[in-house]
Amino acid sequence: MNNEQQSLKSTRDGFGMGMIEVAKKNPNIVALCADLTESLRLNDFAEQFPGRFIQVGIAEQNMIGVASGMAIQGKIPFAASFAVFSPGRTWEQIRDSVCYSDLPVIIVGGHTGLNVGEDGYTQQGLEDLALMRVLPNMTIVSPVDFEETRKTVHALASLRKPAYLRLTREKTLKITDENSLFEIGKANIIKEGGDLTIIGSGPILSEVVKAVENINASVEIINLHTIKPVDTDTIINSLKKTGAFITIEEHQLTGGVAAAVTESLVKDKEASKLLSLPHDFLGINNEFGESGTALELWKKHGLDSESIKKKIKIILEQKNV
Repeated sequence: MNNEQQSLKSTRDGFGMGMIEVAKKNPNIVALCADLTESLRLNDFAEQFPGRFIQVGIAEQNMIGVASGMAIQGKIPFAASFAVFSPGRTWEQIRDSVCYSDLPVIIVGGHTGLNVGEDGYTQQGLEDLALMRVLPNMTIVSPVDFEETRKTVHALASLRKPAYLRLTREKTLKITDENSLFEIGKANIIKEGGDLTIIGSGPILSEVVKAVENINASVEIINLHTIKPVDTDTIINSLKKTGAFITIEEHQLTGGVAAAVTESLVKDKEASKLLSLPHDFLGINNEFGESGTALELWKKHGLDSESIKKKIKIILEQKNV
């Protein structure tokens, strides 16, 4: 692994930078936050654009209402909080005020996944994708790293639709760069392979990258950054090529990436046959989080690089029986 890959930044840092960039280009960009400005990296935005930043305090439901009103008036609001609070506490307002009216409000959920670590289960957003996937008109993006998050902010600022941006706290590997392609709804193949496909979203894919560095197998890695809509074609083409797959996510297996992938495949008669391939789903299996380091929690739930490597070997053994 080279020095460039070793550089560590978080997706929330990419969000902060992206917000400054889009605000300079578009005067209609505004930001709202529920008393978590520094944690969600909106402090620089608030300093540079004080007239376009609204600190609503610990009033997440009110924040969505204010953002909806601003969207009706032609603004493009990014409404940010921790995911356990929004969409966790604001689902009704998102459903009725944002999605029903198809307004260009971007809901930003921070501190998702187990990587929140020592903050414990009350702060670990593990159910947010399930809440948001069910909503009509909603687009969902879970970027893999700092750079992809920055690009995501630019894309969502131009989307003109309701959207959810999923952020994490932990600093992780640089997987993409300025030249990497990014398009909402189009998955990226991080690494090509022929033996097995791993499909995931968010910075947990850095553990997948580590896992396949020195493994005696050709593993294809799909960065499914857009979870709604799902790029079914890329998934189908990869599974037909490799004949085995694993999904991975820092989210409940119910309603998250695994569900999105399987639901997209089962809709097509031919594609549904791919679900009979050797496979497994890695994620949180109907449990709450807990306090601990990110690595400790990943290891407990089989999401660290060593656990992933063992799972790859198991699936390949099933494939070769």
